[in-house]
Amino acid sequence: MALPSSPGAGFFMRRAKRCTLLRDMLYRGHMSKDDTGGKSAKDTHYAKLRRAHRDQRRERGEIPTPKDDRRRKQAEGWKAPAVAPDQVYLYGLHTVRAALDNPERRIVKLSVSQNAAQRLELPDPSTLPYPVETVLPSDLDKVLGPEAIHQGVMLETRPLPVRRLEALKDSRLLLVLDQVTDPHNVGAIMRSAVAFNAGAVITTQRHSPTESGVLAKTASGALELIPYIQITNLSDALEELHKLGFLTVGLDSEGPAPLEGTLSGQRIALVMGSEGKGLRQKTRATCKALARLDMPGAIKSLNVSNAAAIALYATHRHLFG
Repeated sequence: MALPSSPGAGFFMRRAKRCTLLRDMLYRGHMSKDDTGGKSAKDTHYAKLRRAHRDQRRERGEIPTPKDDRRRKQAEGWKAPAVAPDQVYLYGLHTVRAALDNPERRIVKLSVSQNAAQRLELPDPSTLPYPVETVLPSDLDKVLGPEAIHQGVMLETRPLPVRRLEALKDSRLLLVLDQVTDPHNVGAIMRSAVAFNAGAVITTQRHSPTESGVLAKTASGALELIPYIQITNLSDALEELHKLGFLTVGLDSEGPAPLEGTLSGQRIALVMGSEGKGLRQKTRATCKALARLDMPGAIKSLNVSNAAAIALYATHRHLFG
C-alpha cells in the first residue's frame, strides 16, 4: 500500500503567503474603520445613498419631516417686541445691503454678527454715520423671532419717504394691487416689478402689508429700488392715473379678452386683485379695460405674484418691444 506523500516546501510557502495576505486585509479593514469613525468606506457610501433616498421621499411628501423641537419651543415662547409706527426692522444680507446703499434710508442702528459683517464687507465701524453693534445670532432671534432667516444682521431704520402719484408722471408702466394682503406675495411682486422696470407698486393703506422686515426680506432688496405707494382710496387713485394718461387694465380670470389683445397706448397701469377674491366690483368698474391671462394647461389660475410677473412681461414687450 502506497503511503501519502508529504507536502513539499512549495505547499508551505503558498500557505504562508495566503496567511500574510489575509492578515494584511484584516489590518487594512481595521484601520479604515478607525479612520472614518468606525465605518468603512463602503458603509459610508451606502449611508449617503440611504440619506439621499430618504430626503427625496420627504420632498415628495411620502414620509414626514422630523420637527425641530428646540426651534418649535422657542417659537411658541417668543413674543414680538413692541414696534413704534416710525420703527422698521430689516434683516437678511441682501435686504440690509440694499438698505445701506439707499441714500433715502434713515438708519438708526446696525446689529450684526462678526461673520455677517465680513460678508457685508463693512468698513471700520468708527467711520460709519450710524452706530454698529456686534451681536450673536441668538440675540437677533430674541427680537425677530426664531423663524426669521436673518443671516446674522438686522437694521433698525425709519420708513421710506411717502411718495405721491403725481411723481409718477414720467413712468410708463405701473403695478396696482387691490388689497393683496400677504407680504410674501407683495415682496415677490416687487421683485418682478423691479425686474421689468416698473415705475411703482401702488396699493391700499388698508388690507395690504406695510413696510416690514418680512416684506423687505421677500423682496430681497427690491423695496429700496421701487416706490411703494399706499393710497387711501383705490378708485380715486385709478382716476388720477387716468388723468396722467395711463390705461388701467384689470387682470381678471373672466376678462373678455386676452391681455396681449387689450394693451394699447404708451402708458399702462396693471391692476391685480387679491388672493382668492380677485378685483373688487368698484375696482373692476373703474378700470378702463379688463383682461385675462390665457393658460393652455389644465390649471387656469395662478398665484397673484406669478400672474403679476407674466402680465409685467407681456406689458413690457408691448411698451418697449
